[in-house]
Amino acid sequence: MNILMFIIGTILGSFYNVVGYRLPKKESIIYPPSHCPNCNHKLKFYELIPIISYIVQKGKCRNCKKRISKFYPIFEFTTGLLFMLSYMSFGLDKYLIIVLAYLSLLIIITVSDYEYMIIPDEVLIFFSVLLFIEISCMYGISKGISSIINGIISFIFMFILKKIGDYIFKKESMGGGDIKLMFVNGMVLTYQIAILSVFVGSFVGLPIALLQLKNKSEHIIAFGPFIAIGSIILLLMHIDLNTIISIYNS
Repeated sequence: MNILMFIIGTILGSFYNVVGYRLPKKESIIYPPSHCPNCNHKLKFYELIPIISYIVQKGKCRNCKKRISKFYPIFEFTTGLLFMLSYMSFGLDKYLIIVLAYLSLLIIITVSDYEYMIIPDEVLIFFSVLLFIEISCMYGISKGISSIINGIISFIFMFILKKIGDYIFKKESMGGGDIKLMFVNGMVLTYQIAILSVFVGSFVGLPIALLQLKNKSEHIIAFGPFIAIGSIILLLMHIDLNTIISIYNS
């Protein structure tokens, strides 16, 4: 089952790459079919096998021999790994469906925010509705409403944090997409853990951010991927409010 979850993750990861790359450019995620961005060669089914096609083709387009970005197989592998770890962490529980939907969102916004500094509203709206439906169907409408309240609190926290950052740095400190993303984080994690994910992501991502700033002429970084990192860590470690209280009281 672990291997099956990994395979499913790599396949979906390949699709999420397409969604993350195309939506910010207002392109269809269906048409045109997957193709080489350099020569527009339409990829055959055997050129679309996650990870394996990249290895077999030695990281190059079969038609024009242009090198393919390593970002694709790395992201496919990462998605597969996250799906497998989610199954290992939660088992075949109904909560796993919510976890996989939530991870799918984080994967897509990581691609789009890293590449274009944009977190598409379409993605956030779609997954907000999907997660609300899943939570309400599996745990009752009261839990669904509670998730919305948690999302609103998380949204307000991030909005206030942004305003404080804008005041301190005298410029835009974070994008609107990061604030909206916190709404979905609150829905799934509760507002306490969603807020904690911001600080965990900032701590873990600090070395990466410093390296990015060193290599960029413009000192702007995408914060969405770091929020995603913090959220995934807390999610897979089963960190909740009770865990934090027990650690504090120990």
